[in-house]
Amino acid sequence: MNHVLVVEDDSMNALLFRKLIEKRCGYQVTVTESPDLVLELVRGGGVGLVLMDVSLANTRYQGRPLNGVELCRLLKSDPATCGVPVVLVTAHAMRGDDETLLAESGADAYLSKPIIDHAAFVERIQRLAGREAA
Repeated sequence: MNHVLVVEDDSMNALLFRKLIEKRCGYQVTVTESPDLVLELVRGGGVGLVLMDVSLANTRYQGRPLNGVELCRLLKSDPATCGVPVVLVTAHAMRGDDETLLAESGADAYLSKPIIDHAAFVERIQRLAGREAA
C-alpha cells in the first residue's frame, strides 16, 4: 500500500485530501505540518508521495518560519529523500505560478486549490505515487 504524506495547515483542505486519497486511491495518509515529522517519515522510507501546501503559515523549522517551497527544497536536496515525488498545492495560483514554484522548489508537480475535479485529482495522485522508487 502506498503512503501519502499531506503537509497542509488548513484543516478543511487536509480533510478533503485525506478522504479522496484514502477512499478513492486506497492509500494510507498521514497529515502534518511539522517539518521534523515530514523529514523523519520521508527519510524512514515507505512514503510514496508528498502533497505539500505552499504557504504553511504557522510552520517553523529550527526556530524560523518555513514554507512549503523551502521544505520541498530540503527534501529534494537530501539524497535519502530526493526520489520521493512532491506535489505543491496552493490556493494562490496565477498564470505562470506553476512554472515559478516548480523551478524554485524542485517539486515534481503542481496543483491549484480548490480541487474541483476530484476524479482528475485522484488520477494524478495515483500516477505520481506509482513513480515511487522500489
